[in-house]
Amino acid sequence: MRALVKTAAGPGLSLIDVPDPRPGINDVLIRVRKTGICGTDLHIESWDPWAAKTIKPPLVVGHEFMGEVVEVGSNVTDLHAGDIVSGEGHVICGRCRHCRAGRWHLCANTVGLGVNRDGAFAELVVLPVTNVWHHWPGVDEEVAAIFDPFGNAVHTALAFPVLGEDVLISGAGPIGLMATAVARHAGARFIVVSEPNAYRRELAAGMGATIVVDPTQRDLKDAQRELGMVEGFDVAMEMSGNPAALRSAIANMAHGGGIAILGIPTAEIALDVNTIVFNQLTLRGIYGREMYETWYKMSVMLHSGLDIRPAITHRFSHRDFEAAFAAARSGDSGKVIMDWTD
Repeated sequence: MRALVKTAAGPGLSLIDVPDPRPGINDVLIRVRKTGICGTDLHIESWDPWAAKTIKPPLVVGHEFMGEVVEVGSNVTDLHAGDIVSGEGHVICGRCRHCRAGRWHLCANTVGLGVNRDGAFAELVVLPVTNVWHHWPGVDEEVAAIFDPFGNAVHTALAFPVLGEDVLISGAGPIGLMATAVARHAGARFIVVSEPNAYRRELAAGMGATIVVDPTQRDLKDAQRELGMVEGFDVAMEMSGNPAALRSAIANMAHGGGIAILGIPTAEIALDVNTIVFNQLTLRGIYGREMYETWYKMSVMLHSGLDIRPAITHRFSHRDFEAAFAAARSGDSGKVIMDWTD
């Protein structure tokens, strides 16, 4: 099969032929149709310090995908050839305290698809049946391909109640854009999106933001005054990993507010703990998706009218992966999709 592979330590990826994966007795073999490019994939392609420390070449990369079941292992009874599926990219151990308690997303022994095991930027991918999500009828294929980051958005956006609340979202990358749509769908009152990139501010406005702010030009307190807010934001979602964005969120919260932190910083961040304590703020780290409650919530919201398709802005053949990665890296893009059927 053809696959996009990190063949050796260093920048770049190669589209090459590799052996077809074979499913075990508890596995599902999936023919990939569409994939989404994640920030993790950009790190691996560029071979930054995180990638150099984490990735063991050769490795088939990629973890955002949708496809069709080709074959199932002998122990698999609830999936069949032809079923349309995506996959949860965090493969758990099943044995630790959290796994045994059903808190799978907290497994400390998680193995990442396309990070620690061969991934989905390929014509075929294998996953344990417990990691395979059978899509409900009518889900758009491109949306199905990005259930992984969509799940990050849902997990973050619903970490604290948003119905009737005033929400701040820092960072309008693809996950921030989807979180904006989720917060709007879930009944937030005002949604302020802070994003320095003009292209992404425009996308955020189209996905439900009440106000979009360039943080290099406008203070969040000014946006609050425009909206008639008097106590600060009830909920914040930090999607950028930017130290100034997190500090600004903390400084602009209402007493008792909650901050869901998904963005990953490149270095340690010094915070004003006095503000956190005296304003009784709750900071919650978000990683991945709650398995599989988040997946259920995604499906329900799509079924009830949520539309995240405007977050998808660029489409490429897998053969044009270099152009696809360049578009994803440019910043002037939302979600980038690669087609593996051509």
